[in-house]
Amino acid sequence: MKKISIHIIALFVLLIQMGCTQIGNTFANINFYSDEEERNIGSQYAFQIEQGIELYNDKIVGKYINDLGQRLVRFSKRRNISYRFKVVNDPSINAFAIPGGYCYVNLGLIQLAETESELAGVMAHEIGHVVGKHGMEQVSKQTGLGFIAQIFLGPNSSFTEQMIASMISNGLLLKYGRGAELEADRLAIEEMHAAGIDPVGVINFFEKLAAKEKESNSEVSRLLSTHPPTRDRIKYAKKEIKKLSKKDYDSIKSVQFDRVKMRLSQ
Repeated sequence: MKKISIHIIALFVLLIQMGCTQIGNTFANINFYSDEEERNIGSQYAFQIEQGIELYNDKIVGKYINDLGQRLVRFSKRRNISYRFKVVNDPSINAFAIPGGYCYVNLGLIQLAETESELAGVMAHEIGHVVGKHGMEQVSKQTGLGFIAQIFLGPNSSFTEQMIASMISNGLLLKYGRGAELEADRLAIEEMHAAGIDPVGVINFFEKLAAKEKESNSEVSRLLSTHPPTRDRIKYAKKEIKKLSKKDYDSIKSVQFDRVKMRLSQ
């Protein structure tokens, strides 16, 4: 019986990994983990990440990014976990979020943004990944073997822990599919609208990325390699913004944003 169970598990995981069956597609949208488990996984991942990056420890810049992030979080659809926003001392154009509410923004991205709404659009997108639990869907998909094994063979926590550790070391928690990326874009637009920040900043930032793509900018190419085509995202964002109710947004000028930009240029 045990040998049969192992074969069933192996077949099931093969279907998941192939991603070409209804089983695989359904499984990819399932999250097996509680919020507390997600926080623990996120904490492990954050610790490992921060061993390999240099955080930018300027209190004024850090406070601004955290305040902007927390403002967006207050209007997000997931407020039952604590979010942490940190600035990475890296000139490349990038931002990322990991399970548990850990969000990182590179200096290069802040410097590229010309308005607060552009910066907020990227940050809201990363918050959207946490809201959508996209990282945890990746964990659930990749650790399917461990989950099914526990059903057939009994608890084996060490196996699951090893799988998660492997995912962390290989960066698999940050590799999302097209559907997850577009959902994060939609959630970002909704968050910004609710927070009173003009979501057109999402489109404006995409336009900047598209322009840099044409320049064959290697940094931007790396950033966009795991995302849907930028022009597709622009069309999608425009469609989603049209669905929003009319609202007066904050002024495009932000004293705090301008102060941070000036501080970074010195």
